[in-house]
Amino acid sequence: MCDPAADVERGVSFCAEIGHHNQFNRVSSSVLYLWVKAFHIIAVVSWVAALLIYPRYKLHQLASKPGDELFDRMQKASGQLRRIILTPGMLATWILGVSLVMINPAIASSKWLWVKLVLVLGITAIHGIFVGIGKKIDAQDAAVSDKKLRLLNEVPFILFAIITILVVVRPF
Repeated sequence: MCDPAADVERGVSFCAEIGHHNQFNRVSSSVLYLWVKAFHIIAVVSWVAALLIYPRYKLHQLASKPGDELFDRMQKASGQLRRIILTPGMLATWILGVSLVMINPAIASSKWLWVKLVLVLGITAIHGIFVGIGKKIDAQDAAVSDKKLRLLNEVPFILFAIITILVVVRPF
């Protein structure tokens, strides 16, 4: 049986059966899957990169006083990062990830995917925590220590590393 989405996941050729009807549709859906997957990876990289830098901007802001040039510069830079890369990266990651499952519904039966989704929910939660902390720092109402923010800054990378292993190795 020709299953181009499974072929894509296994890294083999796209249903090159001679005379198979609907071959064009199957191949085009496989190509679509690859394009969506490529854009999903780009979105994930930009989201995680922004999650790693955003708390650093806020740490610089915490180390300065409101009205100082550094405070204002970091407030502006973190706001732009959040609006231009951080939140759009998260939204694109989710939309493209769900699209991958819609294109290849068979993948939904994989246990690794469900573990990945739980971890992505964790990254989404840390995103919300960072934005909330950032808004409090901007309002000069931050109850977070720089040590706590430094520790929280490690969480997205750790989750991203585990997710990468799940996607590449597929241990279960």
